[in-house]
Amino acid sequence: MSTNARREAEARVHHIARLASIPLLIALWQLVSGLQIVNPVLFPSPLVVAQSLWDYLARGEGWTDLGTSLVRVLIGYTAGALAGIGVGLLTGSRPFLANLLTPAIQILRPIPPIAFVPMVIVWFGLSEWGKWFLVAWGVFFAVWLATHMGVRRVNENLTRAALSLGESPGGMLWSVQLPAAAPTMLVGLRTAVSIAFYTLVAAELAGAFAGIAYRLDITQQNMQIGHTMAGLVLLGVVSAFADFAFERTAARVVHWSS
Repeated sequence: MSTNARREAEARVHHIARLASIPLLIALWQLVSGLQIVNPVLFPSPLVVAQSLWDYLARGEGWTDLGTSLVRVLIGYTAGALAGIGVGLLTGSRPFLANLLTPAIQILRPIPPIAFVPMVIVWFGLSEWGKWFLVAWGVFFAVWLATHMGVRRVNENLTRAALSLGESPGGMLWSVQLPAAAPTMLVGLRTAVSIAFYTLVAAELAGAFAGIAYRLDITQQNMQIGHTMAGLVLLGVVSAFADFAFERTAARVVHWSS
């Protein structure tokens, strides 16, 4: 078999594996539920969850919760990403600011957003500001680290070449360092998409009156496990779609990173 034929065969196998991934997961789920390895009341079948999801969306609650959660993610993600990029560019390009800010950031970075829930309730009450803050907090550190490291690791030959061609030190950040660091920054920004969604869960469980995670809590308390799992499925699908959309958009915007 020639090299091209082997590569085409491998590509077909990989494509089939990708298509089979979700059906295999559902089949395994159905097997566990059907054999009652776990109490079916606590672990309902895919059909029960699908019916619950349909009911959730058909009654309108699902769309309301989805819209509310997406707005929280969008605002929190945007705020956290902009702050992370701004601070990362400064600490990555200015040694003095790196020495001044990085130790404090490294102390705060390991603190999970959920640990701030009690303080957020004290600071913001049950308002939307607290939810935006928690999402932004989770996003900021992933974006800051990727931006900081991306700028720090720019090839020195690029900066020297730009200086020799007449670029000013002040303009170096925008003309050389930022484009060169963009692929690394995209990794942080993409990682932050998932972080925004699981931080959202902590934010809504801290006190909300609408949202997907809020509905998870309500249905779990009422032992509506089918509806609880339906909410989890919806959250996973939306998060995966957001990640996919980000990947495709980033590939077009920062085309030199491909």
